[in-house]
Amino acid sequence: MQKGSVNRAIIVGHLGGDPDSRYTPSGTAVANFNVATNESRRNSDGEYEDHTEWHRCVLFGKSAETASQYLKKGQMVYVEGRMKTRSWEDKDGVKRTTTEVHGDMFTMLGKKPASTDNPPEGDVASDDEDLPF
Repeated sequence: MQKGSVNRAIIVGHLGGDPDSRYTPSGTAVANFNVATNESRRNSDGEYEDHTEWHRCVLFGKSAETASQYLKKGQMVYVEGRMKTRSWEDKDGVKRTTTEVHGDMFTMLGKKPASTDNPPEGDVASDDEDLPF
């Protein structure tokens, strides 16, 4: 139980690439992917500059399997979880550290990406402009 603190992260942004998926030796699915968030800031000259921040996200279990199957580069996604920092030693003996969002859940946002796996059936609207409202 947390005592007077909260470790919660919410990231809404675009995927930088398709998720990398693997399985742990115990059989748990793991999906790793990067999410870009963007903001505009005024510089010292008073002009706006775009700034992109990259967030490393990790999902486990069924969420990881679903993400690996459905998430694609460029897609907008909502990821909610907790921040976790881990360290390891690389193959050259250099100590490395990274901070990740360990996602408890995610939601795909925006339009569904075009897919040849499940073509639209009948008169299903495939574009938001086809909707009557």
